[in-house]
Amino acid sequence: MIVRERRLRWPIDAELEAAVRGRTVRRVERRAKYLLIGFDTGTLIVHLGMSGSLRMLAADVPPRPHDHWDIALDTGKVLRFHDPRRFGSLHWAEGDPLLHPLLAKLAPEPLAREFDADYLYRATRKRSVAVKHLLMNSQIVVGVGNIYASEALFRARVSPRRAARRLTRAQAQKLVRAVKDVLREAIKIGGTTLRDYVNADGAPGYFAQRLYVYERAKQPCRVCKSPIKQFAQGQRSTYWCATCQR
Repeated sequence: MIVRERRLRWPIDAELEAAVRGRTVRRVERRAKYLLIGFDTGTLIVHLGMSGSLRMLAADVPPRPHDHWDIALDTGKVLRFHDPRRFGSLHWAEGDPLLHPLLAKLAPEPLAREFDADYLYRATRKRSVAVKHLLMNSQIVVGVGNIYASEALFRARVSPRRAARRLTRAQAQKLVRAVKDVLREAIKIGGTTLRDYVNADGAPGYFAQRLYVYERAKQPCRVCKSPIKQFAQGQRSTYWCATCQR
């Protein structure tokens, strides 16, 4: 196996290429937004960024614009990384990858048992930050981005502006359930394509058709018909229904 650069715009470190050359892939896992490609010894840690994707292709398929590197397999195929916005990254970890600085301090997965109402309620005590910010904090829970935080808060009928410490235990239970439900539904239908996101097969996700609030500013709420509102929160757009999420 070889990691080789396809475009000079993103050079591959020679030590990284040497580390994986001739190695056998033993496992492929995920932790938060990082893909872990495990070898006999060591692990490649891949972050797709905002628009990156990995595709399995024949080795003789010519690279397109924004194709940055290949993992060449002994089957004659390559695993190719495509990243128009260039926010993705590639790292090498010896030993336990979960001890790598990028992963060591990450919080529980949102679909894991550890992320439950008791955990979220405890995590919100004495925190004055808005609950939406808290949901997107990877040291509280990983993998809940702007879209799914907005959608989960709507389903739980919680205002995104509410101070985290004011969240009741009952609201924490509703919010945890909403986070898990939103993520499971989105995963089932391929994620959310608003602009350039595609899955590994190059197909868009269809969860955008089920969004209640995200990017629906001034449109009628699907529940109460009040106009969806939008405001900037932590340099990110937040969408909410002032009637449903008092």
